[in-house]
Amino acid sequence: MEQNAQLLREMAAKAGAETWEDRKKNQTPQCKFGEDGICCRICSMGPCRITPKASKGICGADAHAIAGRNYVRFIAGGTAAHSDHGREIAHVLHVSSRDGNYIIKDEQKLLRLAKEWGVATEDRDIYEVAHEVAEIGLMEYGKPFGTLRYLERATEERQKLWEELDIAPRAIDREIATVMHMTHMGCTADAEALVMQGMRTGLSDGWGGSMMGTEFSDILFGTPTPIETEADLGVLEKDMVNIIIHGHDPAMSEMIVAASNQSDIIDYAKSKGARGVNIAGLCCTANEITMRHGVKMAGNFLQQEGAILTGAVELIVVDVQCIFPSLGPLTKCFHTKFVTTSDITRIPGSEFIKFDPITALDQARDIVKMAIDNYQNRGSNICIPQTKQKAVVGYSCEAIIKRLDTVTNSHVDELGTYKPLVECLESGVLRGAVGIVGCNNPKVRTDYSHIEIIKELIANDIIVVTTGCSAQAAAKAGLMQKEAKELCGAGLKRVCELADIPPVLHMGSCVDISRILMLVTGISKAWNVDIAKLPIVGCAPEWMSEKAVSIANYVVASGIDTYLGIEPQVKGSAQMMELITEGTRKMVGAGFIINTDPHKLVKSMIEGIEAKRTALGI
Repeated sequence: MEQNAQLLREMAAKAGAETWEDRKKNQTPQCKFGEDGICCRICSMGPCRITPKASKGICGADAHAIAGRNYVRFIAGGTAAHSDHGREIAHVLHVSSRDGNYIIKDEQKLLRLAKEWGVATEDRDIYEVAHEVAEIGLMEYGKPFGTLRYLERATEERQKLWEELDIAPRAIDREIATVMHMTHMGCTADAEALVMQGMRTGLSDGWGGSMMGTEFSDILFGTPTPIETEADLGVLEKDMVNIIIHGHDPAMSEMIVAASNQSDIIDYAKSKGARGVNIAGLCCTANEITMRHGVKMAGNFLQQEGAILTGAVELIVVDVQCIFPSLGPLTKCFHTKFVTTSDITRIPGSEFIKFDPITALDQARDIVKMAIDNYQNRGSNICIPQTKQKAVVGYSCEAIIKRLDTVTNSHVDELGTYKPLVECLESGVLRGAVGIVGCNNPKVRTDYSHIEIIKELIANDIIVVTTGCSAQAAAKAGLMQKEAKELCGAGLKRVCELADIPPVLHMGSCVDISRILMLVTGISKAWNVDIAKLPIVGCAPEWMSEKAVSIANYVVASGIDTYLGIEPQVKGSAQMMELITEGTRKMVGAGFIINTDPHKLVKSMIEGIEAKRTALGI
């Protein structure tokens, strides 16, 4: 992997282009006040920073108030991003039609959700049902009364606890607005109150916007089932038109994939001297498309510039989130076209084609043709790394139930049961389960923490489920191949053999961490054990974004201990550090465990899982 990186750095030098590594060096040393979370610029009396000389800002806010405000605003930003993704999918569902670009792929999931939300289905057209469900979903963002509908999916213990603590989220947008109001100059300065609102806002993401994004995507594009694919930059093809799809929203990328498979488009590519059109993905758009179509994954967050540096990409088309503004000037160093498709992501140096669900397929055809026309402009200096790994992806909750049921002879009802997984955990065949999620972060060696932690876990009979950039790290390392069972302990290896699964299960994109919530909730209900007591934890080894902080808060508030390999930016406040580690544990039964050494972090995870087993008497 390092050899590939060196080759691409040489390509960048030849082209006179800079990369994130160059910019990281230029940012050194990074601001200590920012790292500690004790710089405030919420009003124009400042910016204020906490020092030994100045223990309070001009308004009197101390380190705890400033760090708390910065922290909770981070959560609001992440919740807004994830939930806006869900809102966009809800709007696409609302325009779905039998003769339109977007049709219903999973009618049964739609009907189950309609029943859950009290929507009449008898003697009604499926699209009439879909549109009403979409409208109800959209109301979850701004309804004036009540709490979020999806909270009723949680265990009774969790629902009761959230109500008692007054952190059950109301409307999604309301919780984001509440954060912004609470942190306005002259409002909340109490760190504990800010942490509580942070959990409430995070819950509105996990049990609101993200869950809606997942559910509605499954309804529109199909609920994922296991499918084979490949991962890493070696998936690019020298004799094909290479198109990179990048971002997080699957609506446009679904159309790009559909357009690339149309016979006249393929013929057009061949007429330009290419063997065909090769679609490859980056970040969560890749996860969305690979788990439904087997589209290859070119890489994760910190590989987006590397893909361009190969010189083999005709066009990169992006939607929202985690997209480097550097792609604008970088693509100008090569022949690559750069297309943005969302008002949310307007980047200098790109060509903007505003996504329209009514005409999306026509837009996609135009974009693919643009890439094909650009094939003849490709330079002779091509450097495609010869590294790629096979992977099995697409383990939705439904797929996991189906596969793990083969481990035992437990009775399965119409929708399946998690009892076989419970039996494996209770018997000790599996010592526990870990959800590993999150980004890459230039503060640490790319992918290293993800891979080292996963290897250690599976060697200790702990099954791993993963999403987002962590999933792609595992795929590139070959850990999503069924052959990776040879790296497992005897118990997990046996489960992999019986269920015919890899030891690391790909559950999708970042919003699909809502699938992990439902997986853990299902196990809790089947076992009749509160989530906080289960031998199940979460981990974000290399997190970097606001979305990751939102996720971490709804995971913790749901009762799942979360292990972090990057320190949250609150170190300047001992009170905030105590609140997010031990304080939340007293409130909701879970908290953060932080260690920047991946080997020490995974050791503490295993010890934490074993401690939970001991407490359960198993």
